[in-house]
Amino acid sequence: MLIKILGSGCAKCNRLEQLTREVLTEQGLNATFEHVTAMDEIMAYPIMTTPALVVDEVVKVSGRIPSKDEIAVWLKA
Repeated sequence: MLIKILGSGCAKCNRLEQLTREVLTEQGLNATFEHVTAMDEIMAYPIMTTPALVVDEVVKVSGRIPSKDEIAVWLKA
């Protein structure tokens, strides 16, 4: 599983990554993380605001920090 956090590296982006890592640990899942900060790379995705969570090249959420329950559902799928 490839997980990308899209954002400039702000506190919200870091929090989204932290929550996602916590869910992975709780579920016993493995994933590779990328924190994408380059604007040209972020703009390649269909999002208007950051932070954004991308799982295996599918945007799951953008513009807000989801709950751990929401993240868990996306990672199980």
